[in-house]
Amino acid sequence: MGGDKAPGIVLKGADIARKRHPDVKFLLFGDERRVGPILKRFPKLAGRCEIRHAPQVITAEDKPSQALRRGKESSMRLAINAVRDGECGGVVSAGNTGALLAMSKFVLKTVAGIDRPAMAGVVPTTRGESVILDLGANIECTADNLVQFAIMGAEFARSVLGVRQPMVGLLNVGTEELKGHEDLKLAAQILRESTSLPLAFEGFVEGDDIGQGTVDVVVTDGFTGNIALKTAEGTAKFYSEMLRTAFRRSILSRVGYVLARPALRAIRKRVDPRTYNGALFVGLNGVVVKSHGGTDAIGFANAIGVAADLIRGRFNEQIVRDLQTISSQGSPGTEAAVS
Repeated sequence: MGGDKAPGIVLKGADIARKRHPDVKFLLFGDERRVGPILKRFPKLAGRCEIRHAPQVITAEDKPSQALRRGKESSMRLAINAVRDGECGGVVSAGNTGALLAMSKFVLKTVAGIDRPAMAGVVPTTRGESVILDLGANIECTADNLVQFAIMGAEFARSVLGVRQPMVGLLNVGTEELKGHEDLKLAAQILRESTSLPLAFEGFVEGDDIGQGTVDVVVTDGFTGNIALKTAEGTAKFYSEMLRTAFRRSILSRVGYVLARPALRAIRKRVDPRTYNGALFVGLNGVVVKSHGGTDAIGFANAIGVAADLIRGRFNEQIVRDLQTISSQGSPGTEAAVS
């Protein structure tokens, strides 16, 4: 029931995902009077679905604390409960981000050895795709938090991007070892000395390394990560609008647009935000994927695909294994990371 055009867009997205993932079945949580008639338009999807009526809906305006107290019968809460109870492997929602994180953390708890869940997403780069986390769940982070994010981000890259040995970098104001605050330096030391982890630690990376794809996983705190993501999105929109304006200036520029249209179409497809829709709350005892609230059916289907890949890859089990590896090495500063 979450998102700008729910529940229609959710069902259309599920129907697309049904074709891409024939092994996936769906539990649909929402107002049965609204969901039922729409589902009839997708008879093949209906054969792989079950509707669970939810009398309440969490709105975009609801504060996380309000959602926790008053939304026990909401579609969001009941879907998360189903993950906790083992009825399904993961939940995908386009609803209120803060409420989804608060409810998921309250109901599912964090994986043993993880202090805080983080939000991880995929971004396009000149070399392909990279994972970046945290995207806003944790404003301040300790060294142990950053190490945990690195481990979870690397596993995310393996499960979703298919990178066997992910290269990980810590976002900093420079690549020199002396730069950055103490938590960053300590996190770098822990990762550098943890040689048995299934990742390659690159060291520090800078903001321009994100778009260049210097590493497969960019690790930072939620404050910096959210600003970096929003800045990149805003810059992309700025250049898109500038190009549109430039091609409208004269007859000659319009002719130029016609000639350049195939190349522009390829660029648009390459940076289409729907392709990268679906941010994961990593570190929870269950797969929770947040879809952008304004996405369309294709974007929502991609978010479902992210969840399916993570469930098949036994994402959380691999994180626990990696945490045990770093614990056995006795690296400095890992006490909180594995307690």
